[in-house]
Amino acid sequence: MAEHYDLAIAGAGFAGLVAARRAAQRGLKTVVLERKAEPGRPLHTTGILVKEAFDLLVREFGGVPPDLWRAVPGVRLYAPSGRSTDLFSPGYQFYLTDTPGVLRWLAQEAARAGAEIRYGAPLQKARQSDTAVEVAAGGEALEAAWLVGADGAKSAVAEVFGLGRNRRVLVGLEAEFAGVEGVDARLLHTFLDRALAPGYIGWVAAGVGVTQVGIAARRADRPEFEAFLQRAKALFDFRNATLVERRSGVIPVGGVVHPAAAGRVLLIGDAAGTVSPLTAGGIFTALDFGTRAADMIADRIAGTGPDPALLPRQYPKYRAKRWLRRALDLGPPNWLVNLLIGTRPMQAFARVVYFHSKGLGSKAAWKDMTRRQNT
Repeated sequence: MAEHYDLAIAGAGFAGLVAARRAAQRGLKTVVLERKAEPGRPLHTTGILVKEAFDLLVREFGGVPPDLWRAVPGVRLYAPSGRSTDLFSPGYQFYLTDTPGVLRWLAQEAARAGAEIRYGAPLQKARQSDTAVEVAAGGEALEAAWLVGADGAKSAVAEVFGLGRNRRVLVGLEAEFAGVEGVDARLLHTFLDRALAPGYIGWVAAGVGVTQVGIAARRADRPEFEAFLQRAKALFDFRNATLVERRSGVIPVGGVVHPAAAGRVLLIGDAAGTVSPLTAGGIFTALDFGTRAADMIADRIAGTGPDPALLPRQYPKYRAKRWLRRALDLGPPNWLVNLLIGTRPMQAFARVVYFHSKGLGSKAAWKDMTRRQNT
């Protein structure tokens, strides 16, 4: 007879692991089904956290192990011509992470709370009734009162249950190098170039023990990673660099899928498309709605809450960002970026994208930030 759980979660990423921990803390018998052999390997994300995501982890977990992250207060935005402009927002910063390390830590915290995590257990078959969901994963069968699909942009849960699928995606490529010098660690170095990264950007960042070099573009176009790497090598010192790891993945940018729930099955994270169509950032919403999903299911099982299938009504609509995504897919042409880089309109738009309109971006303010960091 199949073992019974209150909650089964497909996917041990950010969304799945925070949902598992919260559900276990609420007393639910919880199992996580992960197709990979270990958390975060292979990796399909840059692991760059916005301030809101990092703050959420601090609130929920009481802090993030200090050896797993470093703060970056500013952004340097490069035009195709090579001209650049620096942006920052007082009180706002990004966090570069040892992402496999963060996912291992989240898995340990979920297990410590009482969740069971099964690796090498891809979802194979599933069906639901009025009272439960029957699941076959990794050659074993189980039954759960609820099934949450937190299994990424190409969700098997969505496919099995006929839920909405991510159709519009970016393709991202990233490499980690040891021994790169000359990368200002205070900055995320981001590059606009329609010829190399149509529809998105390239980036170079001094991460946790490595330098991350990445690029993403629309799926219909090929990200010119090698050409971008050569551009990075012209700006930074790669003479003693060694390749540590390469990775790739897809990033959903079409907005929330429909439907994102049916009966006792619910999608969260990338599977649900809760990723900004403009910035392609989805870790904060994965953490946020992963926690909310667990709470709604726990409340429902306790008989005190609404149907968890209603949660997608709370997902972001992204109306304006979906229109801006269309604009990014069409342009802007490189000549226009070269013309506008460093201008007030360009800086204002960049502050909306990077800092949610929280930054001043003035040279005087940047000098003051630099002075305070160096004292």
